[in-house]
Amino acid sequence: MYLIVNIIGVLVYLGIAFLFSKSKKTINWRSTIIVLVLNLVIAWILTSFAWGRDAVQAAANAFNWLVQVAYQGIVFALPNWVTPQFGGTAKSMNFVTSSLLPILLIVPMFDILTYIGVLPWIIKWIGRGLSAITGQPKFESFFSVEMMFLGNTEALAVSRLQIQTMRAERNVTLAMMSMSCITASIVGAYTQMVPGNYVLTAIPLNILNAIIVTNILNPVKVTKDEDTIAKIGGNSAAEEAEMDDGKKEPFFSFLGDSILGAGRLILIITANVIAFVALAALIDRLLGLINPWLSLEHILGIIMFPFAWLMGLDVHDAFQFAQYMGTKLVTNEFVVMGKIAPTIHDVAKYGAHYQAQLTVFLTSFANFSTTGMIIGAFKGLADKESNTLISKNVGYMLLSGILVSLLSAGIVGLFIW
Repeated sequence: MYLIVNIIGVLVYLGIAFLFSKSKKTINWRSTIIVLVLNLVIAWILTSFAWGRDAVQAAANAFNWLVQVAYQGIVFALPNWVTPQFGGTAKSMNFVTSSLLPILLIVPMFDILTYIGVLPWIIKWIGRGLSAITGQPKFESFFSVEMMFLGNTEALAVSRLQIQTMRAERNVTLAMMSMSCITASIVGAYTQMVPGNYVLTAIPLNILNAIIVTNILNPVKVTKDEDTIAKIGGNSAAEEAEMDDGKKEPFFSFLGDSILGAGRLILIITANVIAFVALAALIDRLLGLINPWLSLEHILGIIMFPFAWLMGLDVHDAFQFAQYMGTKLVTNEFVVMGKIAPTIHDVAKYGAHYQAQLTVFLTSFANFSTTGMIIGAFKGLADKESNTLISKNVGYMLLSGILVSLLSAGIVGLFIW
């Protein structure tokens, strides 16, 4: 019975996306079905075969290594912001240090790859391959994989040349997709708190489900002329680095601009995150004046109960699951992971099905504060038209992130009982 409910749940999540679609007639159903089948196959492989999980772990480790290298630069200037594990003196690292400051290495590194022409070549061929399989536009296909390990703000930052030349509607798609990823630098932290195999399973599933959900919610027809990423930002990598006289900009001048741009992006994102989290706290305080029980977590938990039950859970587990879902949405995944860390590994207490689904649902940045991060990132990357349209679609961004998390957890639950 619970398996049947779980299957119905996956269909209901897809149905909700269809219900809120901006253009139902424009949806590319062929692409959606292909990606859904691919998603099911990958979920089966990553939950049933060790070699599949090992492959994802190896890739995540590579990006974790890159972030650890970034910490060496941070510890030189701010040793009391970095933990002793990486040469600093801090008891723990704050959000800015662990998630944002590595941008100061990641963005220049990718800009260098663009400067010498390597990144455009990679984008061209990976984009073509993924687009051929999924039927999605080339850049959106590449961006989905780029997010899988770099995270949302980093992927947006290194894609700024493309973002600056795309239509506002396509940038809205990127903003919606960005709600459904994590940053490679915190994969290790996740695996210390919740079952690591399910964390790694969630990463690729989230990306494929982001393609499905955005294709339904915000279908955008991309013409053949637009569907190209062979030239970043409409110009070749060399052209982007050229000065007005046609000569290539000196490397260190180019690198300096890249570093300053990365620093500006960090400041913008930080300001937006602080403001959004503070506003959520203010709402909780105001609700508390009406009734001490009232909070965004409780309200959203009640709202999310039907969707938690559709995971194939009994009523008790579904209500608890819904509470965790509500907490994650108004705070972040770390808050919930910290609560469940002492017991989530106990299969006898939770059951494998519940354990897998909860871990997968938590493994994403889908929450209110992430909208601030994404809006902040785009303010430093895109034009006014794109920023205005993205700001008008905050509700769709949240809906996209929630549906992707529900779909990923629901699909994993089909294979684990």
